[in-house]
Amino acid sequence: MPPLLLPARRYMQKAFPWIKWPLIVSAPMLGAATPALATNVSRAGGIGFLAGGNNASDLDRKLTITTSLFSAATPQRPELMCSGRLPIGIGFQNWDCKINVAVEATEKHKPSAIWLYAPKRTEDLKEWAREVRSVSDDTVSVWVQVGTVKEAMYVIDAANPDVLAIQGTDAGGHGLARSASIISLLPEVADALVDRGASRPPLLAAGGIMDGRGVAAALCLGATESVMGTKFLAAEEAGIPSGWQKELVKAVDGGVSTGRSTLCDRLKTIVGWPAQYDGRALLNKGHEDEKAGMTDEENVRLYREELKKGDETWGSHGRMIAYAGTGVGLIRHVTLAEKIVEDVSEEGLGIISNKVYHDLSTLRGKC
Repeated sequence: MPPLLLPARRYMQKAFPWIKWPLIVSAPMLGAATPALATNVSRAGGIGFLAGGNNASDLDRKLTITTSLFSAATPQRPELMCSGRLPIGIGFQNWDCKINVAVEATEKHKPSAIWLYAPKRTEDLKEWAREVRSVSDDTVSVWVQVGTVKEAMYVIDAANPDVLAIQGTDAGGHGLARSASIISLLPEVADALVDRGASRPPLLAAGGIMDGRGVAAALCLGATESVMGTKFLAAEEAGIPSGWQKELVKAVDGGVSTGRSTLCDRLKTIVGWPAQYDGRALLNKGHEDEKAGMTDEENVRLYREELKKGDETWGSHGRMIAYAGTGVGLIRHVTLAEKIVEDVSEEGLGIISNKVYHDLSTLRGKC
């Protein structure tokens, strides 16, 4: 193993003593990341995330449910709770969240990690990181997501992240409109950190990873861990409509059947995303009509009409919004989150089959 990776892996094992290698993380997808999904990912040896949102009472409810789910699992998996923190993370898209929601949740529920993303101003990350650390005695792990080398260098200085999440353009949902895939972005960020003489935090690869092959590739690129979002939308525990999941299973050729656009936000009349962001979703009738010249007003009207019709309006012929990454064609069926983690980890370990990675698969943290 490259020497630079060893401190990163030691940090992760100490901060998250229940994890198994290769490490799988479920993305903090608003609405889709349910307490059951986050819990079962962590129970399988990954790190599950909830999405924070801006509703403090709803987040409090979800975290209370999550705590109950883990309490039931503790007798069989004592390492889940031995760190004294709830063995999941919470993600916040900072432009649309109030910092007090994150601070209160961190102080009361003691999540293991806080994932920061998409601030109005990049410098806002410094305050967010400082505040969540201050109410956790610096025991919460602060993760920050970036999508360019320049952004990564700024974040390292401003927020001193414990984990740097590097999202490539293949990712589904929101991300930078202009970015590279992780195949070039992650190594370039890693090299830039070395060139600056900066301390290198664990690097999280995000975007297009769907199975053990993607995990193995991410590890070879220098990632410490891999995150999957689209793959976990096809988990039974995901909080999305069945029509959306059916389209994920049916989709093929994700580089063609998905596209990046701001249309999804305009259809939902969501205002406020920083200008450099858009979203990747399955292309449908709404995208086709926009390309043909339809106005936003008419497209929104038709979208709202179809919202009333249920599952029949999903798919390329319909107008429902189905976020998905370019790897969507690799989804074969809907299954349990725990099985996703186990199968992907096992496949990845089989590919990266040298002794170092076999040894890592048996690492366990000490309480």
